[in-house]
Amino acid sequence: MFAALDRWAATRPSETAVHAPDGTLTFAQLADRTRTIAGTLAAHGAGPGTQVGLCLGRSHLSVAALLAVWWTGATAVPLDERHPADRLSFVLRDSDTHLILGDGVPAGAVPQRCRVLPSGALCEPNPAPRRADPHPSSVAYVIYTSGTTGWPKGVEVPYRGLGAFVAALGELDLPTGGTGVNAVSPAFDGWLWCALLYLRYGQGMTIIDTDLAENVAAAAPDVVCMTPSLLLACAEEVGGADVLVAAGEPLPAALAARFTGRMLNVYGPTEATIAATCADTARGDDVTTIGRPLPGYTVHILDADLRPVPPGTPGELFIGGPGVAAGYRRRPGLTAERFLPDPFAADGSRLYRTGDLALERPDGLLEYRGRCDEQVKIRGFRVELSEVERVAVQTDGVRGAAAYLLAGRDALGLAVVVESEECLEAVRTACAGRLPAAVVPAQVTAVPALPTTPTGKVDRAALAMMTAATATGGRSPSTRSERVVCDAWNDLLPQPVHDVDADFFELGGHSLLAARAVAALRRSTGVRLTVRQLLANPTVAGLAAELDRLGWVPAEEVS
Repeated sequence: MFAALDRWAATRPSETAVHAPDGTLTFAQLADRTRTIAGTLAAHGAGPGTQVGLCLGRSHLSVAALLAVWWTGATAVPLDERHPADRLSFVLRDSDTHLILGDGVPAGAVPQRCRVLPSGALCEPNPAPRRADPHPSSVAYVIYTSGTTGWPKGVEVPYRGLGAFVAALGELDLPTGGTGVNAVSPAFDGWLWCALLYLRYGQGMTIIDTDLAENVAAAAPDVVCMTPSLLLACAEEVGGADVLVAAGEPLPAALAARFTGRMLNVYGPTEATIAATCADTARGDDVTTIGRPLPGYTVHILDADLRPVPPGTPGELFIGGPGVAAGYRRRPGLTAERFLPDPFAADGSRLYRTGDLALERPDGLLEYRGRCDEQVKIRGFRVELSEVERVAVQTDGVRGAAAYLLAGRDALGLAVVVESEECLEAVRTACAGRLPAAVVPAQVTAVPALPTTPTGKVDRAALAMMTAATATGGRSPSTRSERVVCDAWNDLLPQPVHDVDADFFELGGHSLLAARAVAALRRSTGVRLTVRQLLANPTVAGLAAELDRLGWVPAEEVS
């Protein structure tokens, strides 16, 4: 990476290397700032074995600060100033950070023995130290990911892994020059992917903070690296890019089909140094798959007994090679559980157990099949959310989909980004025809875009809240029969029924609740209603009209 920086600083010194809301650096300036900040770090004791927190936000100095940490051989701890103070405090203490660069960490979150260097002090003239040659097993950076304990866990990536990843980037053969965009939180390794990829190929990196679509359009990027959810949100604006790189989530075929340029679909957990496999249209790959291993990486699909499964058979995906991380900081038990001795290598290396399901297709490409643990229980059945999403995105006109648990209900919701409202019925039909009854979404909702987390991945919790909000409103019941149907449904469905055009099954109803609803209406009206009639008339208005047709007259009217 330093060789690339030196090359671009020498051959294209005046071209933009980093553009951010607070300023711009050319390649020559980036090289100069890197050396200057490295001198400042060294003057404050940074070097191998010390941890340096990076909390510069979306600043133009963020790339130079990262490179400066690695210049000294220290360990980078990327931070996001927008994260809660409790999380920042935990990360700083757990990582044993000695020095923080930037102004964004709340004073109460800074450990007592940790020194803060404000961004204004980073560029004070200090002689750059000799570039360090850290031991391959020294930790280059620590990324904190979500943990099952409620606190994040730190993934320690050694310089060996960083070097292997940078070498693999060099094999992608992207065009040099031009502009790329980075819209990822600086605390996650997707930000590192963008920074290192663009630096490797001499592309200026535009750091985007807010107004994604507007700022992407203004940047007019030649190369775009984003999650599919973010790509979907600015599909029109990135359509003219020469290269699109999707990562972090499954790539829907309908979304991939919208782009005519070269496209790569990259897969890899933080524990494998950012990325491990890649599908690339330049070599004819189907980019809805996760492709083949990057150079230097190995993958194995194994069964529960850690034996290879035959091609075409789903199994758990394991990753090997020098890109495998050292483990989880201060978590020896979890490290031993997820990082296993590699039985296929004789050099004492390890495999990372991803927890992802995959299979090898006849053409050798790897197909991602969801998480081993991405299951929810619906009425006693274990359901893979990815299975529901896969059916949805294979429906014509669907650009994106995300399944989630409906709040307070024993049912699934499905949010889809569609070309037209007519696609919703096609999605419902596809789900009903291809999924077990317990797995069919009770509510299918069109959304303009899928909400995302700071990492750019789908925010399922936000989806549940968003679709719950859109379920309210509509035409209120105005007749006795409509009110009696609403009353019966309200007793059974956790969410209040306000709209007479509301669909029983979209509101979370299922076959068991349908039987109970019919029984309740038979008791309250005396009409011999059947489940078949509810299925044929699943809205409040429709079922009320059926009651009227069957001759129901409220008791007070009879008297």
